[in-house]
Order: sequence, then C-alpha cells, then structure tokens
Amino acid sequence: MQGTVDGFSYGLVTPVAAFLMACLGGALGLRCTTRSLRHHDSFRAGWLVLGATSIGTGIWTMHFIAMMGFSVQHTPINYDRPITFASLGVAVLMVGIGIFIVGYRGATALTLVTGGTITGLGVATMHYLGMAGMRLQGRIEYDTLTVALSVVIAVVAATTALWAAVSVHGFLASLGASLVMGVAVSGMHYTAMSAVSVHLHGTEPAVGTGDTATSLLLPMLIGPAVFLILAAVVVMFDPLLVMGDPDWQRVAARAPHRPGVPAPRHVPSYGEPANWSSRPAGRAARKTAARGGHRSQDW
Repeated sequence: MQGTVDGFSYGLVTPVAAFLMACLGGALGLRCTTRSLRHHDSFRAGWLVLGATSIGTGIWTMHFIAMMGFSVQHTPINYDRPITFASLGVAVLMVGIGIFIVGYRGATALTLVTGGTITGLGVATMHYLGMAGMRLQGRIEYDTLTVALSVVIAVVAATTALWAAVSVHGFLASLGASLVMGVAVSGMHYTAMSAVSVHLHGTEPAVGTGDTATSLLLPMLIGPAVFLILAAVVVMFDPLLVMGDPDWQRVAARAPHRPGVPAPRHVPSYGEPANWSSRPAGRAARKTAARGGHRSQDW
C-alpha cells in the first residue's frame, strides 16, 4: 500500500522556523570561524569548536523542526532517540573536521574544497541518519538521483559557507551570508525529502496510537535550541565577533609607508597579543641620549 506523504502538515510554520534556526546556526558558526582565522590567540581552537557546534546544532535543529511537519497518512511516526541524537553527533563532528582544516591549514582552494566536501557529507549523513531513526509501519524508499542531488547541494553549501567565513567582512555581510546558507541548507533538506516514498505494510490503514511526532521531537529540540541561544549570547558579548575589525585599523594596515613620515604606531586589535619588542629599544635610546651619544633613528 502506497502511503500519502505530506511534508507541510503545519503549513509554513515549520519551514519558516526551520529556516530561521539554520540561519542562526550558520551566522554563529561564520562569526566564530572568522574570529579564529583573523586573530590567532590562545582561544583559537575554542572559537573553532564553538563555530562547528553552532553550525552542526543549527542544521540538526533545522532538520527536525522541519520533520515536525512531515506526516504519512494512515500510519503514526515515531523516532528512535539514540539514532536521532547520533545524527547530531555526526553533524557536529564532521562540520568540526571541515572547519579545523580551514582554520589550521589556511584558506587555500584545496583546503576550502576539502573542508567543504567533508562538511557537506556530514550534513547529508546527518539528514539520512536522522531519517533512519524514523519508525513507521512501512518502509521508506529513496529516488537515487534526487538523493545524489541533495548531497551535491550540501557540499556546495558547505564549501560556500567556509569561503564566506574567510572572505566576508563586517556584520551585515555576515548576516547576508548566513541567510544564503539558511536557504541552501533548507533547499538541501526539502530536496532530500522530495526523494522519499513510503510503502505501508498490509492493505488496511494502521491505527495511530501513542505520541505524535511533534510531542516526541519537541523535547529533544529544547537542549540544542538553548545551546544556540547561549552561543548567541557569547557572540554578542564579543564586539570583534559582532562588528569585526574597526575600519581605521584595516586602512592603516594597508597604507604604504612614505619616506620622511613616521610610521604609524601599531595598536593591537582585540584578541591580539601586544608587541613589547619596542620597549627595550626605547630605553636604549634614552640611555644613549643621556650619555651625550648620537643614535641613528629611522624616520
């Protein structure tokens, strides 16, 4: 018996909510990755971990919010909790591998493609592992070409996200990149769901008993959603993550040095260790002047 599949049981509520969670996770991940790449301090690995966890959690939360609107006529849907949470772990782990490759190997074309491929495969694995945790009185089948297309979309979206993390400057640009990432992740999800067909066991409709899919998924989503909110608070309290480098520092760093003009004094940016190498030279100059000697100065 062919099951009738409905991916929008609650109308636009679940797609819009899922899109917003994907955007939130993407925005947090992009800003944390940018923070670690442009300011190599002792917290670099911590920012990368926070970014990977934010992206992985955001994508996982997006997937299962969207799945609240998924239903099959004539059969109840349940979820295997260990497999469901295992899909979250896979998402965070593989996204983390991709981000750490870019974070520690540099933003070259090879590292972006490698990291994006691993991250994209992690997103696709999370999706289909989460689908494997679905329990209903029938079997789920997939269209092979549509599944392949969804994996390609995931890899392209992940590679684009990593490129944005190393190329996009400023808060508004990062916000735009996170919106694009939300569209890509949502597109990957609904492309993958369009490959689904359900064949029910037997010829009689199954009697729905027990909890609904929403009542099962909602408690599992509370923890990841709270984590994303706390991660957003961490980002909001770090001005460099929100606003990026001040424009005047970037202009000063790019300005060429002209002969006869004193070089601009370098002011360490937020998170950058101060350079104390100039202090000994200054003391030596004062001692030379006190002895009446002449010390050449570079002006």
